[in-house]
Amino acid sequence: MTIPKQVKKAIKILKNAKFEANIVGGCVRDFLLGLHPKDWDIATNAKPEQIQELFKKAIYNNNFGTVAVILNKMEIEITTYRIEEKYSDKRHPDKVEFADSLEQDLSRRDFTINAIAMPDIRNQTSEIRFIDPFNGLDDLKARIIRAVGNAEERFQEDPLRMMRAVRFSTRLDFKIEKKTEQAIKKHSQLLRFIARERIKDELSMIIMGKNPDQGILLLNKLGLLQYIIPELTHGIGMEQPRHHIYTVFKHGILSLKCCRSKKLSVLLASLFHDIAKPYTKRGKGESATFYNHDIVGARVAKKILQKLRFGQKTANHVYLLIRNHMFVYNVDEVTEAGVRRLIKRVGLENIKDLMDLRIADRLGSGCPKAKPYKLRHLEYLVHKVSRDPVSRAMLKISGDDFRDILKIKPGPKYKFLLEALLNEVLEDPKKNTKKYLLTRTKELNKLNQKELAKLSEQAQEKKQEIECKEKKWFRVS
Repeated sequence: MTIPKQVKKAIKILKNAKFEANIVGGCVRDFLLGLHPKDWDIATNAKPEQIQELFKKAIYNNNFGTVAVILNKMEIEITTYRIEEKYSDKRHPDKVEFADSLEQDLSRRDFTINAIAMPDIRNQTSEIRFIDPFNGLDDLKARIIRAVGNAEERFQEDPLRMMRAVRFSTRLDFKIEKKTEQAIKKHSQLLRFIARERIKDELSMIIMGKNPDQGILLLNKLGLLQYIIPELTHGIGMEQPRHHIYTVFKHGILSLKCCRSKKLSVLLASLFHDIAKPYTKRGKGESATFYNHDIVGARVAKKILQKLRFGQKTANHVYLLIRNHMFVYNVDEVTEAGVRRLIKRVGLENIKDLMDLRIADRLGSGCPKAKPYKLRHLEYLVHKVSRDPVSRAMLKISGDDFRDILKIKPGPKYKFLLEALLNEVLEDPKKNTKKYLLTRTKELNKLNQKELAKLSEQAQEKKQEIECKEKKWFRVS
């Protein structure tokens, strides 16, 4: 591992001006572990205005002594040594004062492995010296997450640090030290005071990081999960009948573990896809059912994500995947028309994500094969019919044709006509020719709007009846 030349240059500029300069924080931790730091931070006794004088491209836009410096297109954060007082809002210190020494600055940090400094990098041929007042080097070697100083005080200052402990533990494969763990359990309820946006950011990093399943399990073990996603805890210990060998909670965790997608929304859908089973369970033992858990689950998951301030795009995508994760794919039951309806319902661009969710669901159920023959057969049919019309926009006729040839004005009748034609084409794509559709349109146009609306309604009911049969609501999977 090497230190970027821009970081070396920044330190040289500070030291030539007779200031102290030390690489600090997570970049030192990752450097020592042989990982590539995402960001580089420097701590110094120079005040913000002095830092700005030394660097041409420097921006000071907060009250915590941090100046963002740009050197050769690389951003480096340079922060004045500081100490902090009480955190009344559980997020920001009530008062920040500049400190006299690096040791004071390191004492305010969260974990010992993040409280190590590298002050001397001038001679890379000699051994690098470290300033390590809290024995972070020993904890790195022992692979331990330990709070700096008094763990309870650190978590009372900023309760989000409890989630950070989980993230570091799962990302680095470290154990949380006993007193630190006890302090988290004792103060887990403080998460209630943390902004949802901050919790969302930490949760996303846990979900998308290494060992996300272990992250959720650790959040639950430490008592944090009930303040983040309490709906997940309702599935703990809930047995499932027939082919399921795991509880609802464990199945969700294993599905997350087995998900091959790297998309946040697909990972979330894998974790949440059965989240409504505790709400929809009817009966006991082998006769238990979970009718419509996919419908209810999609709504529950979307509500959770909105509460946690996930973007609408993510929430809608997770809703779509969970709502449709029960699609049937038995070779002797799937028809090309049914696949076209699935594509229309889900969108061709989301089929792969839906497949990834279904595979995660299978593996999370203990099934040995991620992609059985019948699922490969479904993929073949999807590829085969992917160019078939599955929406009104793909019909070989448009509203302009209605206006120019049929001499009817734009209005609700356009929609009824297009919907009636689409339902015919979904059953038989060969009908999607302009000649046939125009002929059929002239026949339909003889009906008044009320009759046409009734015909469209009957077509919708027939389509929903077929879709319900294909989705097999009675399945417990």
